[in-house]
Amino acid sequence: MTNARPSLIVYSPAGIVPAVAPVRKAVKRLTALGFDAALDESALTKHQRFAGDDDVRLAAIHRVATAAPQVALATRGGYGLTRLLDRIDWSVMARSVERGTAWVGYSDVTALQLAALAHKATGPHQVEEGVTAGFWAGPMACDDFGRADSPEGGDDVTQDCFVEAMTGELEAVGFRTEQGFDGLEVSGRLWGGNLAVTQALLGTPHFPKIRNGILFLEDVNEHPYRIERALLQLHQSGVLDQQKAIVLGAFTEYRKSSLDRGYNLKTVISYLRTLTKTPILTGLPFGHVPTKLCLPLGRKVGLVVQGRDAFVMW
Repeated sequence: MTNARPSLIVYSPAGIVPAVAPVRKAVKRLTALGFDAALDESALTKHQRFAGDDDVRLAAIHRVATAAPQVALATRGGYGLTRLLDRIDWSVMARSVERGTAWVGYSDVTALQLAALAHKATGPHQVEEGVTAGFWAGPMACDDFGRADSPEGGDDVTQDCFVEAMTGELEAVGFRTEQGFDGLEVSGRLWGGNLAVTQALLGTPHFPKIRNGILFLEDVNEHPYRIERALLQLHQSGVLDQQKAIVLGAFTEYRKSSLDRGYNLKTVISYLRTLTKTPILTGLPFGHVPTKLCLPLGRKVGLVVQGRDAFVMW
């Protein structure tokens, strides 16, 4: 870290924060990691299943954007951002990025991130070394910095990756993938996030029309047949064939059925590979799992595979 502590605001754009303690712990942990961390004034507001009604959450997003901290970190996902997309002032979001804000989150925050891409509010495709401003798929306050079952509030790798990303030190991430992709080398704009949220934006003005990109996807609580159905809609809409590569993260916390009879996520992926010419890689450490990387949405990246070692570089 440099002597100047990066400003960071924790805000709640989507689901209700069920308990105060994780948020307080997250702010304390983020401060210990070197950030000038603060909690937005409506972050703990409650309305039905949301962190405040639509007006409250919309105002929070615009308030954070106007403040333009170095980092805008969501408390959690859940559901709620899709309700706001038609009302967000994307020029305000774009100006916050121009002023240096990095917007970070995943899960339901995918809606905000993809809509920002669609409305050209994420900043330039290519930036100078060390620039952090833009939209990042990455951790969130409650689960990744405020967990009660961890002295440090979350996974060390996740936190270290976040610090490196937010201070401009992170230039690449690596992971192990399946055999069969050795020598693959492609480049394109990195985009994606939660599969269900991505699918839900198809056909709306908030779905980014990205060709020759690198699409990454993850999800939680979705049985493999639901994952297949969502991926098939992306394929049948022409999205998958338009990409240079598809990179799958974690698909977790679903229940198997007695009707599956050998049908599982592996067979889903094998089937999709027979339908699209686009290579489908697995193993990305991202999703509803303790260890997750930070990924710069909308930026041009390179994807290189050596043996089973895959690298995403920007």
